[in-house]
Amino acid sequence: MSGKTVTKERAWELDFLRGVALILMLFMHFSWDMRYEFGVRAFSYLEKGWFWSFGHPVIVVLFVGVSGICCTFSRSNIKRGLKLLAAALTLTLVTYLITKFAGIECLILFNVLHVLTCGVFLYALISFIEKKTNANPTAVNVILGLIGLYIVICGCDMHFMDYAAHSLWFLPVGFAITGIPSQADYMPLFPWLGVFLLGCVIGRTCYKEKKTLFARGETMKAIARPVEFIGRHSLIIYLVHQPVVYGILYVIFLLIGTVK
Repeated sequence: MSGKTVTKERAWELDFLRGVALILMLFMHFSWDMRYEFGVRAFSYLEKGWFWSFGHPVIVVLFVGVSGICCTFSRSNIKRGLKLLAAALTLTLVTYLITKFAGIECLILFNVLHVLTCGVFLYALISFIEKKTNANPTAVNVILGLIGLYIVICGCDMHFMDYAAHSLWFLPVGFAITGIPSQADYMPLFPWLGVFLLGCVIGRTCYKEKKTLFARGETMKAIARPVEFIGRHSLIIYLVHQPVVYGILYVIFLLIGTVK
């Protein structure tokens, strides 16, 4: 018997795609800080319709969709969901304190972490029901896909609705809420939960073996490795990048005398 063991190669393309999405997201936040927090007249793409209609959705679809795919790889989505929930609640608490006591308008009530938390818990529930009822996987895929498409379609149409709610309970859905403070980085469940569920369907159908679909050589490994690293550690990088970037920029602009 050979001493060699055959191991499945990690689906590197998912780490790579999530890393690309996170890099683009970091650049967008850096641009926002430069233009609106420190008054640098650059990065005017943030005020262009094409970016918010095409560029920004591509970034978020990539990030949320890949997260949905990766959800089908997880051995314990309950633990994964609890970790995301803790991160999301911490983000909301910290941004509330910064907004209230430091005067920096950065309050986050519901953003991508909250969406991913809901998506992971929902998929964990669906997986539990599927296992207990011995449901047909193909039927589950079809149902997940239809629900995901419905949520995406509803979310895309929601901005046409002339409706506002008074309760914060409607905030995650995507309704306009009257009388709430300014928010940063708002992302509702509609349509983004639908994107997450569609990612789950892709994971269940294309990654049944839970291994990479794309072979690669040593050159591609070397090129992709830094981006993959970012993708594998996306949660911690996402949580710390904004205070780090803002702090570095503040020190730089303080030294050149443009802020006090």
